[in-house]
Amino acid sequence: MILIMESEIRGIFAKNYVYQKPHHSNPVANLLARGIANYEEDKWAKHRKILKPAFHMEKLKEWAQIVPDEGSKELDIWPQFQKLTSAIISRTAFGSSYEEGRRIFELQKEQAEIIMKQFNSIYIPGSRFLPTKSNKKMKETEKEVQESIRRLIDNRLKAKEAGQEFGDDILGTLLESNSNEIEERGSKEFGLTIDEVIQECKLFYFAGQETTSVWLVWTMIWLSRHQEWQAKAREEVLQAFGSDQPAFHELSRLKIVSSFNATHILTHDIFRTCSVGSTDHELTYLFYIYEENLICIHIM
Repeated sequence: MILIMESEIRGIFAKNYVYQKPHHSNPVANLLARGIANYEEDKWAKHRKILKPAFHMEKLKEWAQIVPDEGSKELDIWPQFQKLTSAIISRTAFGSSYEEGRRIFELQKEQAEIIMKQFNSIYIPGSRFLPTKSNKKMKETEKEVQESIRRLIDNRLKAKEAGQEFGDDILGTLLESNSNEIEERGSKEFGLTIDEVIQECKLFYFAGQETTSVWLVWTMIWLSRHQEWQAKAREEVLQAFGSDQPAFHELSRLKIVSSFNATHILTHDIFRTCSVGSTDHELTYLFYIYEENLICIHIM
């Protein structure tokens, strides 16, 4: 049974002490990223408070400037959209350290492919400690990713000590928010450790890259099959902006485009899901229910 109600989704996400995510039975998943998506209760609240400034509207407007204004080329859209979204996230996450950030995300992608193969096979407890080719590769990749992000963080901390700013990208905003929280509360225990910052940086890739690239490709497919929507959307854009370049805050004026996006997201199962469960409270919300007391909700 499926029932999608925005108020009910908000109710579930607001009660993270009641509806909690199930833990991974396969510990190999921790090699990808832990971060806020896997935390609950007080630890989730602490991470959310420190991460929140990185996603304020004014900050998002600044990041919109990094995308090229125009360009044209015939291409295979799937790999290109993957590269595009990866490049955008690399720039917004690491700013001037974009090239190193892109390398980190390439390693994350390789890691994900290996881990997904293991997820699709029978899991034997303790098998991750065996000296197999894939296990060795995962450990090497994890080490390189950790060292690369730690190097970026160390450079930002040294720059701050020298009187410079942390930076306006996600990493800089996260470090600044974390530093402010520690200073205001007077103890490092209220902030994130370096390892926790690394995990959040790794999570940014999985939270945005694949979901966005899949959504863009699916949008192209959907528009090709429903060309009347193409015409309506194009007409709305021309009426709203003409030949002018739209500003970030003006995109909310595109009602037809927004409606189209919402419609094909809700009617097609194209995104990853997050799961929450409740053991002490009667469930009053029904989404995708696969087993007793387990709710699966689309991330986007």
